Amino acid sequence: MSFLKKIFEFYVFSNLHVAVAGFCLVKISLLKFGQKESFVPLFVALSIVLSYNFIRFYELKTKRLIWLKKWFNKHKLTLLILSIVAFLGLFSIFFFTNFNQISVFWILPFITITVFYVIPIYKSIKFEYSFRNFPIIKIFSIAISWAGITVFFPLVEAEFKFNIDVYLEFFQRFLILIAITLPFDIRDLESDSKEMKTLPQIFGVKKSKSIGLLLLSLFVLIEFLKEGGDIISTNLIAVIAGFFLKFTNEYQTRYYTAFWVESVPVFWLILIILFL
Repeated sequence: MSFLKKIFEFYVFSNLHVAVAGFCLVKISLLKFGQKESFVPLFVALSIVLSYNFIRFYELKTKRLIWLKKWFNKHKLTLLILSIVAFLGLFSIFFFTNFNQISVFWILPFITITVFYVIPIYKSIKFEYSFRNFPIIKIFSIAISWAGITVFFPLVEAEFKFNIDVYLEFFQRFLILIAITLPFDIRDLESDSKEMKTLPQIFGVKKSKSIGLLLLSLFVLIEFLKEGGDIISTNLIAVIAGFFLKFTNEYQTRYYTAFWVESVPVFWLILIILFL
């Protein structure tokens, strides 16, 4: 059992689970718009492994995520090997497949948001200015970045002609990503700097949950505006995301958010396959 727990911890804390979530969100976009199989889901997943482990390294170096420091140092070599494998995978896809290389330029703004989410744009003695430290911006920068990378990027790579449904999908993705990011902000309510002004810090936990549920309701309603919308899976995934949001609190274990909440895209892909 101890061995299985170590495997599970590595899967979660090495950002492999986040990468799986990213893979699923890209697959959802391709399936919804009837696009053929491509390397983009894997490309995004490998990018997440590489970038998120870099972010973890930077945060630990700047004395953030102290709770993870012992585990990270213990697995530093394995994480380095994992990151090298991810880089080689990205290199191979980019140069040795039929991957549409021009499409990468479309995600540069979203990559920039991701990079400057952690790395300060400007640093002073008293404060460092990154997207995560600007009041309220933290949650929106995450949602915009992920929505752009998992909706626009795969469709641009597939040379799909954008229509109103694509932009509606982007807005829906933005809404559900905010809703499933709220549990993380609720979990970090005590540890986050008060200057960050996250939604739970401003409105409190109860009102933040209500905002999240309102966003999920809007997420569902937008599906009715789309041509041939997938009403069943959209409603079901909103219920699942709402369930996780409702039962989150400041005292949940990290596995609740890092594994279960992060699994929402996995559940969504399964529903899409079943009902689309």
